[in-house]
Parts: sequence; structure tokens; C-alpha cells
Amino acid sequence: MSGRTLLLLLTVCAHHARCQPKPTVSMLPKLKEIFIGDLFYLHCDTPSPVKWYFNDEEQLQQTGNAWKFAVAWPKHSGSYQCEHNGQKSDKFPIDVVDFSPMASLTIKTGHPVMKGGYSVILQLDNEEGLQGWRCRVYRRANGTKTIKFKLKSNKTVDIYTTIRSGVPETIFWCTNSPQSDRSNQIIIRTSNKAVALEMYPLPAVVGESLNLKCLAWGTDQISKAVFYKDDNVLSEANSTFVISNVEEVTQGRYKCEATYTHKAYISGPPYHIISDAQDVLVQALPVKAVLSADNGLLSCSCPRCPSDFSHRWYYKRDGQPWESIAGASDLMAPRSSGTYACRAVRNNRKSFLSNTYVYDSGPNLLLIILFILLPLAGALICAAVCYTLWKKRHSPGPIYEDVALKLRDGGDRYETVQKGGREAEYDTLNKGAAGGERKEADYQALEKGEMKEGVYHTLGPGEAAGAQGGYEALKKAGMKEGVYHTLGTEGETVAQGGYEALKKAEMKEGLYHTLGTEGLTGAQGGYEALKKAGMKEAVYHTLGAEGETGAQGGYEALKKAGIKEAVYHTLSEESKVAKD
Repeated sequence: MSGRTLLLLLTVCAHHARCQPKPTVSMLPKLKEIFIGDLFYLHCDTPSPVKWYFNDEEQLQQTGNAWKFAVAWPKHSGSYQCEHNGQKSDKFPIDVVDFSPMASLTIKTGHPVMKGGYSVILQLDNEEGLQGWRCRVYRRANGTKTIKFKLKSNKTVDIYTTIRSGVPETIFWCTNSPQSDRSNQIIIRTSNKAVALEMYPLPAVVGESLNLKCLAWGTDQISKAVFYKDDNVLSEANSTFVISNVEEVTQGRYKCEATYTHKAYISGPPYHIISDAQDVLVQALPVKAVLSADNGLLSCSCPRCPSDFSHRWYYKRDGQPWESIAGASDLMAPRSSGTYACRAVRNNRKSFLSNTYVYDSGPNLLLIILFILLPLAGALICAAVCYTLWKKRHSPGPIYEDVALKLRDGGDRYETVQKGGREAEYDTLNKGAAGGERKEADYQALEKGEMKEGVYHTLGPGEAAGAQGGYEALKKAGMKEGVYHTLGTEGETVAQGGYEALKKAEMKEGLYHTLGTEGLTGAQGGYEALKKAGMKEAVYHTLGAEGETGAQGGYEALKKAGIKEAVYHTLSEESKVAKD
């Protein structure tokens, strides 16, 4: 080949190289703003090999046309270029925000490592509301797709999705319509093995703890688990390995080996299966709020936040999710027992949750009082009821209630007739002196009258003298109905019914009027009535004076007048018993 021909070929090749389009750098998935902990790829639209530059410095470890950022750090902020065949792309700027997005996306049902074909439920929460929001999913082989969902509330929603087989990892996140606000990412990896290494779905944070768990599908009967990092044994445990203090060197590839059986296992050796290796990612300590407590008052601050950030408070009970407390303030006085935390917020970003404060309000004074007094009151009521019943069963019980007897000297005397013998009955009917001495004449009078006990008990109480029971008792004692009605009640002694009763008993009208009214027995009209009836003056005076009606002389006078002994005793008791 002549020199002229060679020169011509070199000229053509140089011209062709200059005519090739300039490489272009793009980001997948497309994110308007990158938050700490995000996963993304930088892609150069030329075939490999490619040179990559970060802040004009060549990155020798990167030669492919795709550069993966498994977890974004603030140190990744800067300009990026790719070069192919001597041509460099334009600079592609990246700014990693060391805050979190306002909306929160979590795994509600499922695991960060799932078998292909299995479903998971994601939960999206946003304190500012979710109207107009959409969720997206990115798979490298299929690009970005949109997940549609229906809102059931203004601040939270569940998203159902199925993990595809053969896809190493799937990225989920949600945004509002202009994509100015978004949630964090959730990354779910696939594995078809019966054992999987589960980790927290978000990257581990420097200075925090990290739990790694060995799972066996279909059983929790793992007798032994061995954890590895980069093929080096870390620990042997039951099923969980805890890294108490995460550092940047904690990042690496982890796997576990499980020894397990199933519930239906009958015989044979247990299973020994090693999981697929998973990347444990570590991110820098983000901007974090600080909670302080002083004399029962909580304060929230954020030293690394700009001055235009405000603060929000959160509260939760044991085993419950965090709940936002209405209002924004630097100070707060806790009211209910539980765990408190705060964070700094501004527009579409927020700090990490602060350290927590556990508040115990102590026992409720009102509840304590009720707890003590209610059982005490119940015990007192039961005791009172039991005592009343016991007293009612064991007390002798009067035959009838106490009867007030007015003595001649104006004094009142109460005596109760007991269930004892006849002598106790006599003591009740005795109208003797205040000393309570029995008069033999009165006792003999009752004895001679041969009145039955039923008659006595019927006429005993003043309030029951005219009751139907009294009538029946008198009837059994052989007394006529007319006489009973006349003697039964004080209030009716002067009534027409009483007169008719006496009339039937063959007693004269004059005698009836004389005996019928207590207040008139000693009046002149009563004397005249008796006088007309042919009764002697001595008999009248005997019946007219209240204090002497029960004396022996009164009885003798009535006896002379032809009145029977039983009627006499009945009349002698009427006025005094009826008064009470």
C-alpha cells in the first residue's frame, strides 16, 4: 500500500470518529431528586468499554456502560461523564439530599427477599395526603411501569403487586402528579431457594443496629443457622444474627445456612440449605432530629437543619405504629403514657426520626379511687344485707308491734308481747301502775272471761282492731258480729254502722251512745242517756271515767247492769288501744 493510500485511510477514520454522536449519560429509574439511601443506575448510551469520570477524575473500576449506585450517599454528589472512542459526554450533575422524602413506603405483607410469583402488599403513607399520587416499579429488563391503585383514605393506601420470576431485584416508589414529592424506595429481591436471608428493606444506617434473619419457607422449626459474610463464618445462632453497631465496613454480601425440619417431618435427617447471597447496603448517618427532656417538658431540635425547618411530634404505644401529633412546635408536654419522638420537616423532605423518650404518666388517680371505693361500697352493701337477713332470722319477732298505753298520770308506756306463755300476754295487757306490777284482779278477769288466745291477739294492736282478721278471731271466740263491729274500731264507734251493730246485739240506744264516743262518755249528755235507759248513776259514773273503766268496781257495776264479763273487758280496752 502506498503512503498516499494509507494517509487517505487515516484521514477517513479520523473524520468518521469525529462524526460519531457524543455519548449521553442518563439515570434509571428517572428521579427528579435523589435522597440518601436511594438505588439508581447511571447509563452511557454507547457500547462497552466506557470510561467513567467523577468530578473530572477517571474511575478505573468502572468499565461497563452502566454504573450502579446501590445506596446513595451525600459523598456521591457531583458531576459524572462517560467517554467512548475518545468522546466524552456532557456532565451529568447529581445532588444527593441527606434527608428523607415526606411520604413513607413500607412492606405490609411479605419479605425483602421473595420467591418469584409470590405477592406482596406495600403501604404508602403521607401526612400531607395522597390525592393524585401514583406508584411506580422499575425492572431493568422492562423499564419503568406505573402501578394503579384506589385511594381508601386521604393519608394511607395499600398497593398489591406480584414479584416476577427471573428478575433479580424490583424497585418500588411513589410520587405525586408533578413528581415534585415522592416516597422512599422499597427494593425486593428474588430467590427460588427454600432458605432466604432476610434483612431490613432499607439500607443499614451507620451507628444503628441491623438484624439478619435466616428464613425457611413453610416452617419456623430452624434448629441451627450459620451466617456468612463473603464466605467467612460470622456466627452460629438459632435464626437471627444482630449487628449492634453498623459501620461502613459492614457492607458486603451475606448468606445463611439453615438446618430445619417441617411439622410433618417423621423420619430421616433434617434439611441443610444455604441461601443465595444478598447485598447488605450501608448508608451514612442522615440528618436526625434531637429530642431532649427537662422537668417533664420535651423539646425538639435539629442542629444540621436549615433555619426554615419546623418540628413535628410523634407518639406510639407498645406494638403500635407511630402516630402524628397535631400541631408543630419546638416544645411539648407529654400527656399519655407511651413513646415520643420528633423530626424536622420542610416542604418535600424530612429528617430522620429523633431519639425516643418513654413517658409514664403514672396510675390514674380517679381509677385508683374507683378501684378502691367500688369494691368497698359493694362489700358494705353485702354486709348490710347479710346483717339484715341474719337479724330477721334470729330475732324473736314480736307477736304485734309495741302499743302505746296512756296511763292515768299522763305518762306513755310501751310493752311488747312476746311469743312466750300466757304470763307474757298478761304483762302486755296489764294497765297497772308505772312500776309494771301485775294486778291479780285483771288477770283473774281475763281468766274468768275464758277468752281464747286468738281473740286477744286480734284485738291487741290498735291499728288492726277493725281488720278482717280481727272479725274472724272474734267469731271463733263466740262473739256476735254486731258486737265485733261495735268494738273493732275507735273511729267508727259513733258511726251508724256501730249503732246498728249494738242494736242487733239487743243493747239499748242510750247505752250505745254512752259507750260509743270516748270524748263524750263522761259528758252530761251521756249521763242523761244512761239515766233514760234505766241505768243507775253508779254504773254511769263507772263507765264515764276513762281512768276507772278497767277498775274492779267498773266491772262489778257492769255486772250488776247485766253486761257480760267478756264485753266488759272488751270495752275497757277500746279507748286506750284505739288512741295509739
